[in-house]
Order: sequence, then C-alpha cells, then structure tokens
Amino acid sequence: MAVPAHKDDLRAAIERSFEALMSELRAMPRSYVRRASLDGHAKGSLMSTSDLVAYLIGWNTLVLKWLDYSEAGRAIEFPETGYKWNQLGQLAQKFYADYADLDYPSLLSALDAAKIRIVDQVNIRSNAQLYGQLWYGKHTMGRMIQLNTAAPYKNATARLRRSRKTQGC
Repeated sequence: MAVPAHKDDLRAAIERSFEALMSELRAMPRSYVRRASLDGHAKGSLMSTSDLVAYLIGWNTLVLKWLDYSEAGRAIEFPETGYKWNQLGQLAQKFYADYADLDYPSLLSALDAAKIRIVDQVNIRSNAQLYGQLWYGKHTMGRMIQLNTAAPYKNATARLRRSRKTQGC
C-alpha cells in the first residue's frame, strides 16, 4: 500500500491497520498476554503482548501531545521530552512501565480510545494542514501521524501473527 498523501488516505490507513491489529490482539489467548515472548524494542530484550500494547498506547499518546502542542503554538521536543531518537529502546521501556498496572482488557480499551482521539484530530484538520507543509524535518504532519500510528500497528500485527504461529495459538 502506498504511503498516504491525503487526509482520507491517512484516516483509511489508520483504521485498516488498527482493525487488523485488534483482530490479532483479541485472538491472543489470555494466558499468553503477559508472557515475554516477542522481540522487544530494545536490542536483545523480550516483551509481552501487553508490553506491545503499552508501547502503542505510549506512541499514540505522544502523537496526541505533539498535535496539542502544535495547536497551542508550543515547541515540540521530538520524540519526547528527555529522549532522543537514538533512545527509543529506553522510551519503549518507559511505556511498558507506564501501563504495567493495567489489565489486558483495559490496555485494549486505552489503545482504542487513543486511536479514536487521533482519528478525531485528523478529521478536524484540513488536508493542507496535514500535507501542505513540512512539520518535522522532512515530514509533514500527516506523515508523522502515519509513521507513529498506522505503520506501527501494521508492524505489531505482523509480530503478533508470527508469535501466535510459533506458540501454536
């Protein structure tokens, strides 16, 4: 699938990849969701399905923060305050810890709520706002949203499918 370059395509990519992800997450047996069996986001680490969901919630929350800051005219520290792009493994560990106390259904609910808020933010912006100018480096706002929502949803779906096959579930 082509990289979205229009608001409608972005919304469709988010929705399509999210539905595939949720299908995999719902299919995961509850006895496996806390088992560290997936390659983690830090080199040489493992994570659980619950950690993967926490990671996605963390990134979705960051996207919402970036959009809020942008709307308010505030400076955005990409990717997150206190983290640089070469520290994404550490940021992932923070996300795992941030949501470690939530049970699996609550994690899925939080992820769904964050995705809905992101789609709402896409809906209220014009195509020109999303794709008409560079927003971060060489990326438009729409591209940054896609890189941190639809793309990771698709990656997570593939990880989960591989994991379910290797674990026989």
